[in-house]
Amino acid sequence: MGARLLCLGLLTALLGYYIYSPLPEELAQPGTVMLVSAALRALGHLSEAAELLGLMHYMEGLRLFTAVELVAPTSDENVTVTDTELSGVPVRLFLPRRAPGGLRRAVLYFHGGGWCLGDAGMHGYDLMSRRTSNELDAVVVSVNYRLAPPHHFPAQFEDVYSVTKFFLQSQVLSQYGVDPARVCVAGDSAGGNLAAAVAQQLSEDPDVKTKLRAQVLIYPALQALDLDLPSYRDNAHKPLLPRSLMVRFWSEYLSSDPALREAMASNRHVPPEAGHLLPRVNWSRWLPAGMRGAHAYEAPAAGGAALARRYPGLLDPRAAPLLAGEARLRGLPPAFVLTCEHDVLRDDGAMYAGRLRAAGVPVTHHHAKDAFHGAVTFLAWPLELAVGHRLFNACLDWLRENL
Repeated sequence: MGARLLCLGLLTALLGYYIYSPLPEELAQPGTVMLVSAALRALGHLSEAAELLGLMHYMEGLRLFTAVELVAPTSDENVTVTDTELSGVPVRLFLPRRAPGGLRRAVLYFHGGGWCLGDAGMHGYDLMSRRTSNELDAVVVSVNYRLAPPHHFPAQFEDVYSVTKFFLQSQVLSQYGVDPARVCVAGDSAGGNLAAAVAQQLSEDPDVKTKLRAQVLIYPALQALDLDLPSYRDNAHKPLLPRSLMVRFWSEYLSSDPALREAMASNRHVPPEAGHLLPRVNWSRWLPAGMRGAHAYEAPAAGGAALARRYPGLLDPRAAPLLAGEARLRGLPPAFVLTCEHDVLRDDGAMYAGRLRAAGVPVTHHHAKDAFHGAVTFLAWPLELAVGHRLFNACLDWLRENL
């Protein structure tokens, strides 16, 4: 009996140690965050083991979380929901059921997941799109772009751009009763990256006559030149996106070459020819003073010339919108940029907001000091957080006023 109690005590202690992770005092609802973080960490460790054993790719293991979250396209009394295709790309389409009082708004939404995970049919994304459609009387197109691996950049960008360009045709807008002056792109995390890249490309596309009214970028990933920003240092081990996982996402987006991942992990992947781009990601210039902390700026060490030649996406604004020049930024629509304090991607969004303002683009930068990466999707039981509702409502309120 004594041995059993000892084993049980040890097992309980180990389980508690695994689940517990120190969280900032100001983080909203830390208990729930801790449990979700532990579950994702466990899935990550199992995925690593499966990859080492040759059973499956690491990202295939992580996609088990996506599979658990999937819900069928179910219509309700307010919104008709269908899975279909636009321009040959799978989308989940949300159409308001109430009689239109005139032409409607439209939102093209790109889900997050590091370009490797995620689905428009995940419960959180389905609920976000459903609420957006109902509360804003908007047509919502949530895009299921191709994922890495096996698809690397520019496949993801090409999918979302193809859907957006197709939807902006006058006959398609007319088919769905959409006002061509009230169309927005939006996305979170990797989806925020894609939304920013689409907005930039559309502003220079002579074939597109309909221009975007707005862009909503929710904790977007916007550059991979400097993976040692203050936010990467401060939040390297915080939920739900540790630095190691973000490095893996970036490297998988561009290539499955382990050499690229290793170079990114040590922040020695910047080619010498990228020197002219570094001022665009120089956090000592573009970060608000309150976000710099006591950190000292050090430019990323050069060392990735061969990698950059093999993977030009590293320096391509379509993959890293923060690298765009000021002339490209000037033509962009008003932006809502949401950042979270406890997030490795915090500084990407904050720097982009600064650069957009410098280029004359109207920007609302909403910074949540008590939030973490992924918070906006925590909208329904068992993954429901008050901070998720608060941040999502901030996005909806901005769209009511600006779309």
